[in-house]
Amino acid sequence: MAELPPSIPPAPGRSDPGPSPTGATGTGITGTDTTSTTGLPPVPAATRVNKTVFSGSAAGVIIIALWAILLPENADQVIGSVVTWVSTNLGWYYFLIVTLVVIFVLGAAISRVGKTRLGPDHSRPQFSLFTWSAMLFAAGIGIDLMFFSVSEPVSQYLAPPTGDGSTVEAARQAMVWTLFHYGITGWALYALMGLALGYFAYRHNLPLSIRSALYPIFGKRIHGPIGHAVDIAAVLGTIFGIATSLGIGVVQLNYGLTFMFDMPENVWVQGSLILLSVAMAAISVLSGVEKGIRRLSELNVILAVGLMLFVLIVGNTSFLLDAIVQNIGDTLSRFPGMTLDTFAYDRPDAWMNGWTLFFWAWWIAWAPFVGLFLARISRGRTIREFVAGTMIIPFAFILIWISVFGNSALAVVIGGDAGFGDVAMNSPERGFYSLLAEFPAAPFSAAVATFTGLLFYVTSADSGALVMANFTSHLKDADSDGPKWLRLFWAVTTGVLTLSMLLVGGIPTLQNATIIMGLPFSAVLLFIMLGLYKALRVEQSLTDSYRQSLPGLLSGRSADTARGRNWRHRLSRAMTYPGQRQAERFAAEVAQPALQDVHDELVTQGADVSLSQGVVEGLRIPHLDLLVGMGDERGFKYQIYPVQYDTPTYAVRSASSGAKYYRMEVFSLEGSHGYDLMGYNKEQVITDVLDHYETHLDFLHLNRENPGGNTLVADDHLAKDNWEADFESEEVTQ
Repeated sequence: MAELPPSIPPAPGRSDPGPSPTGATGTGITGTDTTSTTGLPPVPAATRVNKTVFSGSAAGVIIIALWAILLPENADQVIGSVVTWVSTNLGWYYFLIVTLVVIFVLGAAISRVGKTRLGPDHSRPQFSLFTWSAMLFAAGIGIDLMFFSVSEPVSQYLAPPTGDGSTVEAARQAMVWTLFHYGITGWALYALMGLALGYFAYRHNLPLSIRSALYPIFGKRIHGPIGHAVDIAAVLGTIFGIATSLGIGVVQLNYGLTFMFDMPENVWVQGSLILLSVAMAAISVLSGVEKGIRRLSELNVILAVGLMLFVLIVGNTSFLLDAIVQNIGDTLSRFPGMTLDTFAYDRPDAWMNGWTLFFWAWWIAWAPFVGLFLARISRGRTIREFVAGTMIIPFAFILIWISVFGNSALAVVIGGDAGFGDVAMNSPERGFYSLLAEFPAAPFSAAVATFTGLLFYVTSADSGALVMANFTSHLKDADSDGPKWLRLFWAVTTGVLTLSMLLVGGIPTLQNATIIMGLPFSAVLLFIMLGLYKALRVEQSLTDSYRQSLPGLLSGRSADTARGRNWRHRLSRAMTYPGQRQAERFAAEVAQPALQDVHDELVTQGADVSLSQGVVEGLRIPHLDLLVGMGDERGFKYQIYPVQYDTPTYAVRSASSGAKYYRMEVFSLEGSHGYDLMGYNKEQVITDVLDHYETHLDFLHLNRENPGGNTLVADDHLAKDNWEADFESEEVTQ
């Protein structure tokens, strides 16, 4: 692990710098930076509650919950009427906006900006691919997948939106509808939110909140009423989306206990399950992402895979494998037409409300929650990697899961068991367990399913409580979380809301409430796409500026011969692995005088410039920071920072008495540029600074039609200067 500059935004995270250009692997150093002041505001001492967002969202949830508990019939009637109006007048809107999201995120991934990292250029992912996949899946999909994987295929087979039921075509289309509702579109919504939050938080040091994605549009006004309104809408949508999942989970877990132990199905048992789950979620969420949520996510994915393999093996394996392949083909071929199919000429309103509109609103309601959670665990990944992973990895699992359980259920119904079909369609919470009863070892598989469902429930609840606590807090940096008491509050509040909605009318009421609460936030998605589009255009412009200036950026090295340093000197420098004293001498005798001369000349020319120097404790080697203000435009930063690496075994010219060597690397606001200045003379360092400065001016010139639109860093959020964690990784990847 190598120690990286503590004085460059964005916010901290853990990453691996990868191998050095010579093949050596970076190693870590424990120490703190003693950087001199740069005029930035102080770091907040601790996370604070955002009183406006917290009070507004909490009041909204409490009022709705009390209304549902005290006046259940009135609440049910009003919610039903509003849903009917939304379905009749705005159904097209839901279809259109989710389609735009799919196109947008795929476009961002395959475009040139897809290589941009959610963090500085040198950052690398904190979590392994398996852990990351398990966490994003468990956070985004919970026990409701067990609920609908049997219920929906049977329902669509027996009562399709168009055409006759109980036919071969109805069976094929039933699986496609289920995969459509649980597929690419929903994960595109998650990808959009995670991409926007991660990009602005980790690359531009804005708060890890929904409002940050609107900064390119509204600027600093996001810290006022606009931002508060957006975050409140996100919290309300999130808590109703989670409550729907938890309501489904409680009902299904209740029947699981009935199936195994003849426990009654009533609101008292469901309330007890909510209380138990809230307690488990509280314990998990208080232990944090790495200890609690991470371990539970990995465990329930392993159990879910085991349960799926059990059904695949003991069931009709050859039929299920054939069906999986056919489901993939049908989904890919029919998806484009289905995504904008509003049934304009023969509209099945009841079906639309219960299925497609509900699912789109549900995904939208969950998008802020899952998006923030995905951003929280995805620092260091590229946009392309993030979008591909988010849209492919979970859906691949979902496709196999639904194909195994859904086709197994269809096989039972097609085989003549009408009773099973009636149960799966009209009592969906019983469908999953009724299917397991068709296979050997039903008590054991039911017990595993119940425990897996409980874990799915808890991971959704604890992730939701954590994220809502973050939404309603002023976080000191993007890697911090809301106060523990606030996480407990949201865990309990979610449980109360879930219970109140179950008292009103059960799962249908939760579904209807989700359709309503997802509507306000759907409008925010349009602004998020616009803000992200503007930001990524600037990002691409900056990349183009450096690409065009690449020959100039190499001028320091290419000038060796012209300055009397022949190719032998250059080769000698390449084979030298400097020790600490050499690095100290370079900083004192070359780097500092060079930057001082540039600083003095810029002052003479009237520039707003500052030069600061700090020492990394434990290294005793200075780093230097040259900052040039550009008014309302993005400022210029040139930093020379010492980075320690393991000396490779093939080194023949190591000046270090130990197993370490040092590079004096160049950094800008975007991160490390990956090359070493050691061996440069003063004039060459000055030339390198000017090359970067001219490149930055070219970048500003390319964006001259959008004055003030190339800076995405709010002054009051530049406080966090600690980048040490960017080089603190437990394992190094090639």
